[in-house]
Amino acid sequence: MSDGELVGIVLVSHSAEVAASVAELAKGLAGGAAAVPVAPAGGTEGGGLGTSAELIAAAAASVDRGAGVAVLTDLGSAVLTVKALLAEGDELPDRTRLVDAPFVEGAVAAVVTASTGAGLDAVEAAAAEAYTYRKV
Repeated sequence: MSDGELVGIVLVSHSAEVAASVAELAKGLAGGAAAVPVAPAGGTEGGGLGTSAELIAAAAASVDRGAGVAVLTDLGSAVLTVKALLAEGDELPDRTRLVDAPFVEGAVAAVVTASTGAGLDAVEAAAAEAYTYRKV
């Protein structure tokens, strides 16, 4: 990874508000992580609930800095939409990866880890490790 390249993070939710709020929370808890490119991709083009391949592809393109793009999703059809985009092969930037992680905790871990300059594998591992966080 060359100097200045950071892993981009895309947060895909069925709700534009949820995606934007989780992005704001993750960046805030990561000390602002101002340099980490994070983009929400929530809802449909018309502002309704759902997922949009076009919004996801645009968000991924907007955060691509050459170090890879980690995509975190909330629910089932968001996962299916990202998988379909990945299968197309040319809709998402090279080195885009669907990350199996809890949406909120995984997003925070991904942004914190990306802010250190870590690579895509480390960002994915940190986000996935969030499944082990216990609350009681």
